Order: sequence, then structure tokens, then C-alpha cells
Amino acid sequence: MIFKVYYQESASEVPVREMTKTLYVEGESKREVIRKISERNHNIQFVEEISGNYLNYEKQNEDFKVLEL
Repeated sequence: MIFKVYYQESASEVPVREMTKTLYVEGESKREVIRKISERNHNIQFVEEISGNYLNYEKQNEDFKVLEL
């Protein structure tokens, strides 16, 4: 499964929508994805599974790249 993770660069950073970044991670569950990226010291805002038409739409974005962790 592919998950879209919304995050701030630093865990100490105050969440501001305009500064929110995204990354895509493959994993079995939200918990596994959070565990995989926890060592990066990001302030994770939201993790959602993407599939079907939503995944196809995201793949059209030139910045779409699934992290290999």
C-alpha cells in the first residue's frame, strides 16, 4: 500500500499549512509508515492511504516518488 504523509521539516516547527510538505511511503499500515519515518525527526501531521483514482492522480505529479525505506 502507498501512504501519503503530510509533515513539517522539524519536529519543533509549528504547523503552518503553507509550510507542509508531503512524501509517499510504501508500507503495510499507518503505524509501520510512521515507524519508518520517525528517525527523520519530522513533525508528522497526517498519514493517509492512497489507492485507485486518487493514486493515479498523484502519479501524474512530476514530484511523485515513493520512498524506499
